[in-house]
Amino acid sequence: MGITTYTAARILKGQLQNQTGEETVMTMDTFPNVGLAKTYSVDFQISDSAATATAYLCGVKTNLNTVGVNAGARNRVCKSQKGNEVTSILKWAKDAGKSVGIVTTTRVQHATPAASYAHSASRKWYSDADLPESAKKNGCTDIASQLLNNTDIDVIIGGGRKYMTPRGTKDPEYPLDFSSRGKRRDGRNLINDWQRMKAGKVARYVWNRTDFDAVDPETTDYLMALFEPGDLRFEVERDPKMDPSIVEMTEKAVRILQKNPKGFFLLVEGGRIDQAHHAGWASMALHETVALDYAIAKGLELTNEEETLTVVMADHSHPFTFNGYPFRGNSILGKSPLWASDVLPYTTLMYGNGPGYKLINGSRPDLRKVNTKTKDYVQHSAVPTESATHSGEDVVVLTRGPMGHLFQGVQEQNFIAHAMAYAACVGTDLTHCKEPFQTSPSLTYTTLSNGGAHGSAFWFSTLLTLSLTLLM
Repeated sequence: MGITTYTAARILKGQLQNQTGEETVMTMDTFPNVGLAKTYSVDFQISDSAATATAYLCGVKTNLNTVGVNAGARNRVCKSQKGNEVTSILKWAKDAGKSVGIVTTTRVQHATPAASYAHSASRKWYSDADLPESAKKNGCTDIASQLLNNTDIDVIIGGGRKYMTPRGTKDPEYPLDFSSRGKRRDGRNLINDWQRMKAGKVARYVWNRTDFDAVDPETTDYLMALFEPGDLRFEVERDPKMDPSIVEMTEKAVRILQKNPKGFFLLVEGGRIDQAHHAGWASMALHETVALDYAIAKGLELTNEEETLTVVMADHSHPFTFNGYPFRGNSILGKSPLWASDVLPYTTLMYGNGPGYKLINGSRPDLRKVNTKTKDYVQHSAVPTESATHSGEDVVVLTRGPMGHLFQGVQEQNFIAHAMAYAACVGTDLTHCKEPFQTSPSLTYTTLSNGGAHGSAFWFSTLLTLSLTLLM
């Protein structure tokens, strides 16, 4: 979610409310502290979600396609993973006695959530079926199994059912769809295993809206909610009778986690922003961003800013541009009123590369009779690629709450994890937390991706708990 996505989503949010859009104030716009994060990885100038998530969650930069490991680990080389594992702020918070949770619109085994709990030389080792024989022989385990084994996570909400069940297991929602069936070759049903591990606690597993709504946050200790076999549906295609929105998922997570008097850490990721951009679907990406903004508002509504550090940021950007000279109020999904030198119109949103590259008899397509505002319209791109890549510019970091000032300026992306840990008094260096009047803060972490931490010293004299929220 680069700055172009941020700006365009602001305009769309206003236009969906019958305003011109440019003057709209998003919830994100109200955050008083603004910084930038540098997103390059150890080995690539332009990074991916696995390496960037490892940076801002674990506090170390690493190599492309690896999660929860330092740069000593090489992509898809299991042997190199051993001894190079790194832990995340989610684990630091849990070790400090806080409750922790993950909310994502992707599968819960995807790169961003995985970096909070897993250690893997490949971000794509979702289930044991994805592990090469060499990795199995050398003792590497899949990301789904690590979701259960590495950290005791209180709330897990997203998609990814098929990576949790044995090969061929029919999906409860799509029993006739073979692609939705279980993938595991080890015969394990990780959902059943998770339920057995929580014996003696009030632990709920749900896969649909009805059961999700029946979960009482006041009496629930653990929640695993997996609403799709893979990633969740895009917001504009979501069936509200079957799946809750990111706003509703965020609210449920916060209400369960905030019962802990020691505080909590919550990661919320609007991960389908990224996936829409890869497909060249600007409309989808912007609607996902607007949905995330509403989730941020809900998170702020449910927490106390004097006790909660909220961070909104992106892990990386995309080659997404906003150009031309459109009039005020022109549809953000529309066309520039000034045509190009080939005497053809063009959309004000387009991509530097991606699947939208088109030439017909050596010329660009004529868009005069094309509706560019549909949800699945593929924006034009300058260079043909099967999927739009990422881009390498810095991403914005927005914060509010205690210690929010730490995130101002231009920082390395791996600084984010350490600043959050400092603010919440978790992790290995707690020397600043031993003042007579200071108490341990609590964390709520939400993420915006391509999808919620902040403050000053006086907060410590009055806080009983501090929450940290990171939104991406």
